[in-house]
Amino acid sequence: MSSENNVADRLLTDARKKTAKQESAGLGKIALIVGVIALLASPISIAGWVLGAAAIVLGAIAVRRPLAAKLAKIAIGLGVAAILVGVFFFTLNIAQM
Repeated sequence: MSSENNVADRLLTDARKKTAKQESAGLGKIALIVGVIALLASPISIAGWVLGAAAIVLGAIAVRRPLAAKLAKIAIGLGVAAILVGVFFFTLNIAQM
């Protein structure tokens, strides 16, 4: 009998950890931070592209979590903006050559 309770307790603990992990807004915060860094680094075109793409990917993953959805959408927008600014500065550098 006690072994059945141990298995049930372990399954319940695992389910609680999984639920707590899904309710965390941590990934949304990380995506937002990467998005802000991408936007700041976007005048260096390759850095803006790479970090912007990372912000978009992290935001797309985090949008599935209810608590992180708003931050994730902002991060996706920042990632897109960083890529566009990076493309602008890349084009500007090419035009000046």
